This record gives sequence, C-alpha cells and structure tokens, in this order.
Amino acid sequence: MIRGFFRLIGLLLLAGGFIFMVYDGARWVADQTLRFTRFGQFWNDINQASQSAFRIWVEAKAPWLWTSVIRLLLDQPVFAVLGILGILLMILFRPRKPLIGYSRD
Repeated sequence: MIRGFFRLIGLLLLAGGFIFMVYDGARWVADQTLRFTRFGQFWNDINQASQSAFRIWVEAKAPWLWTSVIRLLLDQPVFAVLGILGILLMILFRPRKPLIGYSRD
C-alpha cells in the first residue's frame, strides 16, 4: 500500500516535471530566448515563508549544507528536479519481481 502511494507521488512529480518542460519550451518558442524556471524561484512563488523558514532551519543544523548542496539544488530547472525526484521514487518503490519456483510464506 505504501509502495503504491510513493509510486503515485513519483508519477505525479514526473508529470509535473513534464508540464514545466512544456511550459519552458512554450516560453522559448514565444520569446526566442531559452530561460528555465528555477526551482528556488518556483518555491518562492508558491510560499516564500516556507523557503525562508527551511533556510533558517538548515543553517541552524548544518550551515555547510545550505551553501554547498541546497543552493545548488535551488538553482536547477524545475523540470529537472521534479523529473529526477519522480524517477527516483518510481525506481525505489517499484514492485518486487516474483520469485519463480519459490513460495513466499
């Protein structure tokens, strides 16, 4: 049950990544300039208070983590972050292969 739920979340994240790829592609066709929507900008547009609260929490726990890992993640395009996270969830929670010739008791 939990495996199916996480696979659903992974599929929704993958679909969201595809939607942002189409959005950025349509903006490229309209403006003739290639600009990707950054993950940090997207998160800031959704809820600015949660991003700043998360930054304060991370800097209190491990300041090196914010400067080296999370800022790098926030500078990536939204479609890449959502797509990779969705693929990881779908791979990690894939159904087990059936055992041939063995019983599961």
